[in-house]
Amino acid sequence: MNNLSIKQYEVLKRASLFLENHNREAKVAEILLQHHLQVSRSKFHMLMQDPVPELVLEPFNAAIEKHAETGVPVQHLTGVESFYGREFQVNEQVLIPRPETEELVQHVINVTKQNKETHPTIVDIGTGSGIIAITLALELPNANVYATDISEEALKIASENAAHLDASVTFLQGDFLQPLINHAIRPDLIVSNPPYIAKSDEVHLSDTVKTFDPKLALFAEENGLAAYRKIIEQLPEVLNEEGFIAFEIGYQQRDTVNELMKHVFPKSQVETLKDINKKDRILTAKINY
Repeated sequence: MNNLSIKQYEVLKRASLFLENHNREAKVAEILLQHHLQVSRSKFHMLMQDPVPELVLEPFNAAIEKHAETGVPVQHLTGVESFYGREFQVNEQVLIPRPETEELVQHVINVTKQNKETHPTIVDIGTGSGIIAITLALELPNANVYATDISEEALKIASENAAHLDASVTFLQGDFLQPLINHAIRPDLIVSNPPYIAKSDEVHLSDTVKTFDPKLALFAEENGLAAYRKIIEQLPEVLNEEGFIAFEIGYQQRDTVNELMKHVFPKSQVETLKDINKKDRILTAKINY
């Protein structure tokens, strides 16, 4: 059959079956084909009977084969990922946004809107691609939003995302809260999705995650607790009185992170929220000195 006569639904079916035979998700075929056709989702489904141009078919097939053989994330192949209704640039230097993190962001938005502070200072620690800080800046336009990361490459991506989405975020390079200490920034709220996977758990991760996500954003020492410990220990130097902190946590880390928080802030009000899969995912604390 001439490639020029292959209709879109046939290309999609063939690619989906190829991925399934390689133990990959068939849905990736639809994402990649829509990306290479450069059409909206609604138009994509309207074109099912149309032939796929050769100029599209060749790079699409190459991307399908690469994903099937290596497990490279589809987001690295398209260069983008959707988060909170917006499209963010991603690459191998930053963690690919997870749906659970949207729940963290939504909770922070709710807490901020309930607070009486009219112009709160919010800081995202370990911002990566900037998804948390940028989303908060756009959803809470009265907030002063900062974001830190130790990775210069990650901050470059985050800055580009902020510029593309017209979000007002101040990015600072440094380890955890150190940039806040250096610049005498006193936040009302700190949010963070830090690295929290124990190195010993790497063997249980999919090849897509452990091979292509940056290890700096995945793994932490002390059985995955080192980042939480460091952030919590630095909090008294920066966080305003009656400040608020929100962490994304591993689903088995509730008790240990709670203990870390209570050790430094015995009077803090700690709460844990479950994600959509009913797993402990968000730990929050209202700080009382």
